[in-house]
Amino acid sequence: MQNDQLIEQINQLRRQKNAVIMAHYYQTADIQQIADFIGDSLALAQQAKKTNADIIVLCGVHFMGETAKIICPDKKVLVPDPNAGCSLADSCKAEDLARFKAEHPDHTVISYVNTTAEVKALTDVCVTSSNARKIVDTFPKDAKLIFGPDKNLGNYINSVTGRHMILWNGACHVHERFSVERLVALKKQYPHAKVLAHPECKAAIITLADVVGSTAALLDYAKNSDSNEFLVATESGILFEMNRACPDKTFIPVPPEMSESFDKDGNLIPCACNECNYMRLNTMQKLYDCLLNETNEIHVAPEIAAKAIVCIDRMLELSK
Repeated sequence: MQNDQLIEQINQLRRQKNAVIMAHYYQTADIQQIADFIGDSLALAQQAKKTNADIIVLCGVHFMGETAKIICPDKKVLVPDPNAGCSLADSCKAEDLARFKAEHPDHTVISYVNTTAEVKALTDVCVTSSNARKIVDTFPKDAKLIFGPDKNLGNYINSVTGRHMILWNGACHVHERFSVERLVALKKQYPHAKVLAHPECKAAIITLADVVGSTAALLDYAKNSDSNEFLVATESGILFEMNRACPDKTFIPVPPEMSESFDKDGNLIPCACNECNYMRLNTMQKLYDCLLNETNEIHVAPEIAAKAIVCIDRMLELSK
């Protein structure tokens, strides 16, 4: 089926079924265009809590669907591709975290939202890159904290708060592979460009950044900045919304370490090639199929959901 036909059919189905389509900024442009709402992890969770739809189609990765289901147990939550996972979520298994908690019984567990429902059930408070610093700052300075699973985000929060949180050894496979050397080369080519970096990036990338923030924060900065050129170190899906929101500005993706594209003068050719292979498993055809047949429904065991909702609700309350 052609894309225009898919759009027509999807629009008809969501009206018939009172369905809402939510998409993360890292989805492909066509999915972002058809979505009722696009946002980062925090915004998607907040929107799920507010929606009156009977069906939520969550175009992102699996843990986002789980989070929506935990927040909205009475709604049907679908995902276009159930294999759209997350390297961060995979890096922290519930049984491993349970053992780690037992080894540190006097510590509070702060978990990034990029975790499974089972891990959230073992967590005291959940955070996103949008609110991690704000939530960490609610704890006393001498509080004993475990932060997982993203060591880069945790290291960044430690650096800006003066904390010494124990960090889980996990990382996002996309943000881990940005090249410092290629970012330095781009800064020389575009000396007036501002560097925008996600806090999941390595410390060396963060050091070179002018602005560090969540996808939503980076987008807001670009909208309100007097600068017209930006070097963007996060998943390249955000470039669609940045270009749509700021058509007169230039957004240049920072390439990964293995990028070797240069022009005849030896200048690095930027490429939007640092993509999340999990996010890109979702397609318009899969979106249509799951909405038509109501397949790939997310289920969370009630006993797990009852525990996991505590840390999510605490996050949403502290984010106000």
